[in-house]
Amino acid sequence: MNTDRTLRTFTDFYVERGHHLITGSTLLPPPSDPVLFTTSGMHPLTPYLEGRPHPQGRRLVNVQRCLRTTDLEEVGDPTHLTVFEMLGSWSLGDYDHSRSLRWGHELLRDGFGIPQRHLYVTVFGGDDQVGPDTESLRTWEELGVPVEPTVEDNWWSNGPVGPCGPDSEIFVWTGDTPPEGSPTTDPRWVEVWNHVGMRYRRQEDGSLSPLSQQNIDTGMGLERLLTVLQGRGSVYETDLFEPWTRLLPRLWDLDEPSFRLVCDHLRSGVVVIGDGVRPSPTGRGYVLRRLVRRLLTTLWQQDRGRTLSDLPRELVEHTLDHFRLPGGTGPVLDVLLEEEGRFGKLLDRGHRVLSRPQYRGQLSEEDYHYLHDTHGLPRDLVVGLRSLHG
Repeated sequence: MNTDRTLRTFTDFYVERGHHLITGSTLLPPPSDPVLFTTSGMHPLTPYLEGRPHPQGRRLVNVQRCLRTTDLEEVGDPTHLTVFEMLGSWSLGDYDHSRSLRWGHELLRDGFGIPQRHLYVTVFGGDDQVGPDTESLRTWEELGVPVEPTVEDNWWSNGPVGPCGPDSEIFVWTGDTPPEGSPTTDPRWVEVWNHVGMRYRRQEDGSLSPLSQQNIDTGMGLERLLTVLQGRGSVYETDLFEPWTRLLPRLWDLDEPSFRLVCDHLRSGVVVIGDGVRPSPTGRGYVLRRLVRRLLTTLWQQDRGRTLSDLPRELVEHTLDHFRLPGGTGPVLDVLLEEEGRFGKLLDRGHRVLSRPQYRGQLSEEDYHYLHDTHGLPRDLVVGLRSLHG
């Protein structure tokens, strides 16, 4: 079940059930949206979840590229990525949560070939505002899938205010032994899919009000799904990352966490640049700048002579092609190399400043503020410099 077949199996399944395939949008939300990047598959559809009619109907399916920086410090482990793709399906006031769960079960078991015994689900157990999700509990029991109720883990929202509701998370067993335990007791149960019954809107005061329509919003991370379907130990071992795992180790000798960080940040940087962002001191441009500088800091910890000019063009081409981004390899590499040169000069200046006696010990908040305001050295750069030079 390679990447292309997985994508096709997912979208074809929902198209056959009356869903319209919509094009996954750019990483960049519209100017009126305060969020820097699209963080979830439902993000671009928020107005339609709140009641606006969608021009392509009430049943939708898509593949949406997303970017999250909340887990940036976790990149380097087997699962976290900065840029990833979300497989999503939606019912905008059409079918109910039970039908969504039954279709999800059918796709995982019959479409992707996951054995029934390797499935486990969690459902919302209720809190002081909303009762337990008995509809989902009853559906899973009828399907013969073991269920575990939770509270905080099974309530989905896109922020402190806005659409929200109880969800049902589907887990797949990834251990080498017969399945045991449950999702809250054994980490070998890996969540692959979330089905949200988006029924409410969270108000500023924390209260809940019913939405004008009862929606279904499902999201499944492509890379994590591939890891499960291909029986791999990390997202980086799937066929989606094959060119990276084949070419980068020949170029740079890195330990596993460093390789993963460099691979993720380079791949994410290519996508962000492909979506039209350029490095800058603020906003989206600063996210890109931070990604490039983090990967360069990792590369230069052992060898300052490493350079992105050695990066195989195939990796950039592969990434742009997979994410359906125009613009060509040359312009993307030009942006990366320009930022590398800028960062190298800043490193040299920063090293001279930090070599002064007053900065050799532990730095205070006042030191960080002074280094930023006077010398243009952000905190993360200072931390990186001290890491590079001991």
